[in-house]
This record gives sequence, structure tokens and C-alpha cells, in this order.
Amino acid sequence: MLDSLARMIGLPMSLFYDVIPNYGISIIFLTLLINLILFPLTLKQTRSTRAMQEIQPEVKKLQKKHKEEPELLNKAMMALYKEKGVSPAGCVLPMLVQMPIWFGLFRLLRSPEKFMPEGSNIIHALQAGLPSFLGMDLGVTPKDALSSGWIGAIPYLLVVLLVIGSGWIQSKQAMPASSDGAGQQAQMMTKMMPLLFGVFSFSFPAGLNLYFVTSNLFRIGQQSLIFRLDGRPAAPKVEEQEVEEKPEGKHQGSRKKRKRRRRK
Repeated sequence: MLDSLARMIGLPMSLFYDVIPNYGISIIFLTLLINLILFPLTLKQTRSTRAMQEIQPEVKKLQKKHKEEPELLNKAMMALYKEKGVSPAGCVLPMLVQMPIWFGLFRLLRSPEKFMPEGSNIIHALQAGLPSFLGMDLGVTPKDALSSGWIGAIPYLLVVLLVIGSGWIQSKQAMPASSDGAGQQAQMMTKMMPLLFGVFSFSFPAGLNLYFVTSNLFRIGQQSLIFRLDGRPAAPKVEEQEVEEKPEGKHQGSRKKRKRRRRK
């Protein structure tokens, strides 16, 4: 299955290379093509994620109300999701769809001669040992590049840093501001995931890391466009209503105390 997927990915890459004979540019164009094809799913994911964030105050109320009744809580949550048109599965679907693509691209970059169309220009270029992209061999991992010396590994390490930085910006862009413990924990996980992914990217071919960087940058622009079209801020405050109510309650309490003093 992965071999067939690698061949499918290799075909458009070969066509892109025929237009612009650069291995890295071919991967970038391939990434843009895949993200454009997945745009309807990504649009649904972005809106589902935002909707899930916006209903968190109601979710917390239900959890507090039915904390001793898990079955009722589950039914109430399903009813809330249906009422608001929210699908938790829609938040992860694009990632699940992209995972086989990652594995296929990994396989393709490891053995391009095996999966690229026979006799294609990209195969001839690879056999001639031409630089893949910015002096990097996109089939080599940063880890392997480091073993050959620091100077030659610098471009590979820069790409890893771009994977971490672009992933952090993309995650932060969609993460709501929150002051409660659970929200802060989620924010911490959001900050840690790009760093963890960056560690994994040391063992990925440089071409796959280039795919991740391009995909992250595309999604940053894509999310900004979706937020603008929907008329919503980039990172809504989940507990904004609760924060506004607290000062009001204090103000009312101080008025009551004043009235009591006047009566005395």
C-alpha cells in the first residue's frame, strides 16, 4: 500500500520537476497541491476546533452538573454538539488523512529511483548527483548530516528549526487564551508538541521536513484567511464571559453592603 502511495506522490513530483528542474521546489509544489486538495477538510477542522473552543464554558457547566452521572454527561455533551453543529472527529480528520501521505513521502525520498517514473528527468538528475535543494540532499536526515560534520549539517538544522518555529506559530494561532488550570495545561501541550516534533524531525529526510515547513506556513495563511472570512479573532478567550461576570458580582455585593450600612 505504501509503495503504491509513494508512486502516486512521485508522479506529480516528477511533473513539477519537468516544469522547474529543482528537487526542493518540486516538493514545495507537491505540498501546496496536497494542501489545496485537503482545503475542504482543513476548513471543516478549523471551524470545528474554533466551535469546540467557544462552547467550553457550556461544556464545563455540564461536567460540573453531571460529574456523578457519566451517562447523563455523555448524552448532554452529544446534545450540545448536535445543537452547536460541532463534530469532535472533524478536528482530527485532516491530520489522519495526511499521515499516510507522510509515510508515502518518507518512502519516496528514501528510495526515489524505485518510486519515481522510469526515465523521468528527476531520475536522471538524481543519478547525476545534482544538489537537491540549497546544497542539501533531501533524502538525508539531519542526524546523518551531523555525523559528517557541523558545517555541512547547518542547512539541515535550519530546516529543523523552521519545522519547530512554524509549527509553534501555527498551533498558537488557533489556541485560545485561558486562565484556568486545564486551559493552561492545554497551552503547555501546544507549546511542547512542535518541540517534540522537531526532535522527531532529526530522523526524517530533509525533504519530508521541507514538506512540514511548507505545510505549516500554508496553514498559517489559511487559518488567517478562514478567521478573517468568519469574522473571528485568531485566538478567542474561552472564559471571557466568566471573567466579565466576576467584577459585576463584586460590584453588586459592594452596593448591598452600602445599603445595609445606610439602613443601620
